[in-house]
Amino acid sequence: MSTLAGKTALVTGASAGIGRAFARALAAKGSHLVLTARREERLHALAKELEQAHAVQSTVIPLDLSEPGSAAVLADACETNGARVDVLINNAGATDPKLFIESDWAAHQRFLQLMLNGPVELCRRFLPAMVERGYGRILNVSSVAGLVHGSYGHSLYGSSKAFLVRFSESLSLELEGTGVNVTATCPGLTHSEFHDVQGVRDRVSKIPELQWMDAEAVVKEALDAVEAGKSVVVNGALNRVATEVARYVPDTLLRRMVKRASLQVSPKRR
Repeated sequence: MSTLAGKTALVTGASAGIGRAFARALAAKGSHLVLTARREERLHALAKELEQAHAVQSTVIPLDLSEPGSAAVLADACETNGARVDVLINNAGATDPKLFIESDWAAHQRFLQLMLNGPVELCRRFLPAMVERGYGRILNVSSVAGLVHGSYGHSLYGSSKAFLVRFSESLSLELEGTGVNVTATCPGLTHSEFHDVQGVRDRVSKIPELQWMDAEAVVKEALDAVEAGKSVVVNGALNRVATEVARYVPDTLLRRMVKRASLQVSPKRR
């Protein structure tokens, strides 16, 4: 049985894709919501939809989480709005638009703020109150990219997702017996606007449909996993098989396979 009814869930990156699917699924379970992303108009439209459909309360906090200090701003805004966060969905993300040496350091800093510093800081800010209340759920949205060999053209993406997996595993161990569950959910290719926003739709459209999942299926597996206290869940049977098989492939062969696949959908060296 879900424990989410009547709780308040903070969803980052809630305006589209997996984040929006999380918001809808949580509202359907009776959770009140704090929705944050950059696109304020979309957040308000989603909040109105969920309030009308499920009679839940929604708070909209438009914010760019790649900005330094944004996690503190978000935590303060939650407190100001009287939102006691019981469920944290660290979903906001992006992908590397260029090769590592073709982006300046400021762009990399913003990426790391969004993908690493922000999620970690939000966990640190909301965890103490969760532990004190004896209840909390944290879902860090990672990726199968964090479980396999690093790929060409995504030097920071895969490594940041790998960090979220190990971070979630460690937190899960540290929080045993507190009533707070932490899970890294690891989807593969997921139908959403993410690839359009990142400008890589033309490249990922070459990938066979068999390898894609719907955001709703990803979210259901993730919520089931965090309720069950699993520290990591790989979303989709095909992805679970692929990541398991990859563990037994010799590294030199895996490197060639990953390079060949990633070159098809990544920017080329100039």
